[in-house]
Amino acid sequence: MRRYEKRFSDLAGLYLDEQAFRARWRDAGDPLAYSVEDFRVDAPGSLVVGTTVLEPGVVGEEYAMTRGHIHVMRSATEIYYCVSGHGVLVMEDLGGESSVLELSPDCVGYVPGGWIHRSVNVGTDPLVVLFVYEANAGQDYGIVEAACGLSKLVVVNGDGWMLVPNPRYVPRTVPR
Repeated sequence: MRRYEKRFSDLAGLYLDEQAFRARWRDAGDPLAYSVEDFRVDAPGSLVVGTTVLEPGVVGEEYAMTRGHIHVMRSATEIYYCVSGHGVLVMEDLGGESSVLELSPDCVGYVPGGWIHRSVNVGTDPLVVLFVYEANAGQDYGIVEAACGLSKLVVVNGDGWMLVPNPRYVPRTVPR
């Protein structure tokens, strides 16, 4: 079993409202943003199985989120199963087209190969998601960073959430 944690400081540059980000980090003393535990075997055909626990909260108007990634092996798919909490699985193809799946307990999400994905906690409790993907898939976080995030942000909308365009988003150059 492997475990890693992402502290709030690890998410610098991820949120649109940089001032709110710094204030939350300063006021809370670099809290845990999310943790990941997984089990993997390095053998042909193996799967990685694990859980992500994403803490609740908002930064400015944006809900708490994971960094987001695409698999290095672009054809690799991923399955998400919501164990508890309330969240959103945001998926985006390389051209910036978005797809969103609301996550609630017992909901299953499918991330197609070639799609960037991130979890967003829109609830008041930790969002706990079980994931499964091919062990040789790898993860590329740089693609999200280079584009200044995903094309859409998940923000507070009254008692719920909504998607809005990300004003910092830099469209990716998609090879033809």
